[in-house]
Formats: sequence, structure tokens, C-alpha cells
Amino acid sequence: MRCTGKIYRLLMAAAVCAVFASGCAKPEEVVVAYEDENYNKDIYRGTLFAENICTATTDIAPEGILDTNTLHSAALFDVDRQKVDYAWGIHERLYPASTTKIMTALVAIKNADLSATVTVSPYADTSKFAWDEKTCGLKTGDKLTLNELLHGLLMESGNDAAVAIAIHVAGSAEAFSQMMNDEAQSLMATNTHFVNSNGLHDENHYTTAYDLYLIFNECIKHQEFVDIINTNQFTAQITGIDGQVRQANWAQTNFYATGKAEAPVGATVIGGKTGTTDQAGNCLILLNKTPEESPYISIVMGADTKELLYQDMTALINGIPANE
Repeated sequence: MRCTGKIYRLLMAAAVCAVFASGCAKPEEVVVAYEDENYNKDIYRGTLFAENICTATTDIAPEGILDTNTLHSAALFDVDRQKVDYAWGIHERLYPASTTKIMTALVAIKNADLSATVTVSPYADTSKFAWDEKTCGLKTGDKLTLNELLHGLLMESGNDAAVAIAIHVAGSAEAFSQMMNDEAQSLMATNTHFVNSNGLHDENHYTTAYDLYLIFNECIKHQEFVDIINTNQFTAQITGIDGQVRQANWAQTNFYATGKAEAPVGATVIGGKTGTTDQAGNCLILLNKTPEESPYISIVMGADTKELLYQDMTALINGIPANE
């Protein structure tokens, strides 16, 4: 501190002497002018990270909208106005199940050529997964584009597609998980930690509803992502290790797209990602748009049943203020 003060006094003395030599100003005027020029500046003039996102530190949950006894977390975010319309337990650490795959898609979109051909690793073979773990039917040596794999990842929720993407993009599943964590940190999703690309249960694999919002909010900035979640049916052309081409038909898993749940009236569901494990419960994150094209992100995590998941999600979306 003494050194800094000494330098400051020397600079001030030099400035005063220079001005006096020219006979231009009084000493006090010189001091004010010098400090205005050199010290009274904004430390940071760029755009603050939180300026363009919704922030909430406490619950914003009007009574009568949701029964919070049947879920772990729920939220509704007004994207354009950076406003939180509903928040319940959004900073609670939870297991994300297959909603993890939105981050898998984001890392792939940001770091790889979607037109590139991917050769399916033995680690991504369908046989590596349990019978109740959803897959796209990929086999070792299969070839298809990364764009096609992303459709299988986000639409069919293929755990094999997630592993194939990870190994293609990063060289290994572990390296890709690190990329996911790095991306989470860059988005300030600081209560998130990933250990795999598909969301299969691990105690060290977790997030929060708010962090999922941060990740999904970044995802929807990429038109490739929005196009996929807004596609109901997709046919991939897969070339097997024997050179034979087969077709794989993939569809959205959310009940609004399949017709198993009645569509909400508060906004149009564009698409999103489902996720279900015994530990995570039933999870869903969606992009919705009002008739005025205002985007909203809605999230329900840890619902007790599928029926309650869509009942709560519909209530959230129907709660979007009219004419927004």
C-alpha cells in the first residue's frame, strides 16, 4: 500500500507541476481533474451474466397451483422478461435422470460437426444396457451422423446414443463428463455434477431445477436443438458393420407429443426432455410459447407418478399470465 501511495503522489506532483508551468489552473482543480480522468471509472462495463437470466433465491409458489407434497421441485420461467413466475425447491439438489441429455446435446452442438459420421463404440452397444434402460437399438460398428444420434438422444431418449455421442466428441465417456461439468460451470450451474452422458443413476450425478433452467436456456439458443425437440417423428439411416442399411424410427417421449396427456391451453408446447428413474422420480422440462410467441421454460422434477407429472406441468403452463 505504501508503494502504491508513493507512486500516486509522484504522479500527482508531476501533473500539478506540468499544469502550473503552463499557468492554467489551481492545485485543487488539477487534483479533481486527474482523479476524474484516472480513477472515477466503472470497473466493469461489459454485460453481467445475470442480466439476461431469471434469478430467484426463495420460493415463489402461490397456493392452489400445485400440490407440492407430490413433487420435489417445480418452476416456470418467463425467458424474455427474465422473470420467475413460479418456483418451488428450485435450488434443492436432485437426480436429473434423462433430463441430463439436454447437456449432452448442448456439449455436442457446441463442440462437434453435426454432419460428421459417428461409428458406434462397443461401449454404446444396446447390449450394454439393462432391459428397462431405454435405447435406440445401436450396435457396435453402426454408422450414422451425429445429427441423427442427437435425434435419438433427445426424442427416443437413447442411453446408447448418449454414450456414442460422448465417445465421438471427447474420446471417452469420462472426458465427455468433464466437458459437461465445464459447461455447467460456465453457465453458473454450480449445484450440478455429471458423471455420465445419459443420466443413469449415480449418487454423484445431480443437479437442481434452477441449474436445469440455466442449461436449457442455453440449449434453446441453438436452432438445431429447438428443431429436434419440436420434431415428433424421425427416421435415421443406420449403416451396420456389414454394410447393410436399416432404418430406425424415433419419436418424442413426452405425453403431450404422444397424445397421452391433454395439451395445456396457456401456451403451445414446443418440446423438451423427459426423465425417469426410481431415485429421480418423474421429471420433465419444456419450452413453451404463448400466442404472442413469448417463450417460457417449465420444469417439474420428482413427481410421484406420470399422471401427476403432467397434471402439475399443465397447471404450470396454464398459469402463464394472459396476453404475455
